[in-house]
Amino acid sequence: MTKASIELSCANKSFQGRKVLEDITMRLNQGEITTLVGPNGAGKSTLVKVILGLIKLDSGILKKSSDLRVGYMPQKIMISPVLPLTTLRFLQLGEPSVKKCIESLKLLEIEHIAEVPVIALSGGEMQRALLARAILGNPNFLFLDEPVQGVDANGQSNLYQTINCISRRLGCGVLMVSHDLHIVMSSTDHVICLNQHICCSGQPEKVSKDPAYINIFGNITAPYAHKHDHQHTLTGDIVKTNSHNLKDSSPD
Repeated sequence: MTKASIELSCANKSFQGRKVLEDITMRLNQGEITTLVGPNGAGKSTLVKVILGLIKLDSGILKKSSDLRVGYMPQKIMISPVLPLTTLRFLQLGEPSVKKCIESLKLLEIEHIAEVPVIALSGGEMQRALLARAILGNPNFLFLDEPVQGVDANGQSNLYQTINCISRRLGCGVLMVSHDLHIVMSSTDHVICLNQHICCSGQPEKVSKDPAYINIFGNITAPYAHKHDHQHTLTGDIVKTNSHNLKDSSPD
């Protein structure tokens, strides 16, 4: 069975005469985690919105597989503090089925916050609730824009491990925007360094040593290369397994 994919070729986008994306050519494959890094104003969020179809290109080609199913997690959402909205009800705004919403919360191991008001959630709980909402439609691609926004330092690594686990369990591709380079690059398959154009791309070890990357971010310690010969629980513990078990653990 062919896996879903997304391709951009020679993509360009400007706003009020200012070039935001220039000659972007890239491919995203189902089952791979790609992290998009770059300085503020590099065009990262614009690129995600182009792929989602929220922004039209000035020129270039965007190709998507016909079987593409997308889940999107925004940087943050604004909810009125006077709105009596529970976490479960928040998920139901995207999927009316209570059963499916509870299953999604259980997959993220946060079913205990189902009846907690959204405004009472911690930063980490809110981001996990957003992720639970993003996977409701059983996507084969997840787009995560700064997924650890508002999460304290101790919780960021755990949340990235959760994203990694969800990707493997659902068999979906992930495009993740991040500023947390050293932490997130240890849990990704592919890195794209963007600064209006693609400065460099490839495996984390390669990108971290690329002169274009170092010119933007400095020469940080090379990240640990994550090997997927095991699974994580959603709390970050490692569970040794084999390829057969990995296959069996994925949903039908």
